[in-house]
Amino acid sequence: AYEDSGISLLDNGKFAQGLVGSDGAWGPYEFDPVGFSKYTELVPFFREAELKHGRVCMLATVGWMATDLGARFPGDAFQGVSTVDAHNRMVEAGIMGPFLATIAAYEVYGGWLCLEGFEGKINREAGDFFLGKNFLPKDEAQAATMRLKELENGRLAMLAFSGIATQAVLTDKMWPFL
Repeated sequence: AYEDSGISLLDNGKFAQGLVGSDGAWGPYEFDPVGFSKYTELVPFFREAELKHGRVCMLATVGWMATDLGARFPGDAFQGVSTVDAHNRMVEAGIMGPFLATIAAYEVYGGWLCLEGFEGKINREAGDFFLGKNFLPKDEAQAATMRLKELENGRLAMLAFSGIATQAVLTDKMWPFL
């Protein structure tokens, strides 16, 4: 078990500091083959990264499917373009600059918040960018359930997006790849 591994934990003494999702779906199986959780001071940073990548992939997966099903930006340049070719069309049209500037602004803000984790000054829950607390249920048990759902859906979306992108590039077909 994790407790017998000799790895010292933070004061709560729980695997992955007891974060939502640290209990496995099959019970208290502590799955950490790479050993990330032994760096206890960085566990909040790792959770922050996991949530961020999960959220981005949830949006990317929906965006990829919507594009392949026919949703397009206005203008003739973007009609009839596969998702794989859309990037080059966006660059040619000069639209990528504003997109990248917007993403850069979010990255600077998120990076500033994440750096607090390296300095041990996190005074918020990992992934909380002060935007969505009002959407969580007021009951703590229900809020924990919603956080777990977000985490698990983000993990699934990371795999889904990887699979969709790989399938699209290898087969040169559009989603749903039938």
